[in-house]
Amino acid sequence: QVQLAESGGGLVQAGGSLRLSCAASGSSFSINAMGWYRQAPGKQRQLVATITSGGTIDYADSVKGRFTISRDNAKNTVYLQMNSLKPEDTAVYYCYAAIVVLTTSDDYWGQGTQVTVSS
Repeated sequence: QVQLAESGGGLVQAGGSLRLSCAASGSSFSINAMGWYRQAPGKQRQLVATITSGGTIDYADSVKGRFTISRDNAKNTVYLQMNSLKPEDTAVYYCYAAIVVLTTSDDYWGQGTQVTVSS
């Protein structure tokens, strides 16, 4: 069984920074893409950033230039450095990973971590 464990959310003032981490654990698996999504109250979950195993990165337009995604393949961990945070970044942030166990590929999600940006 593969699990994703997130950390790093919290409360920050506008203009501040936070760093989210998400580590995958389990046995006999490999990871393709990893990334972050977020869901604000009353809104649909939306893509924030993704990174493939080869390092190709994609960002939502709303976070370009402020957020940076990275991953440590040796640690099966993905990070999201969030700078210049705005109140509209307030949401529950979910880690995502496309994981292959033996020959089966599935999408895995973390439990979510709250990010609150005060004005």
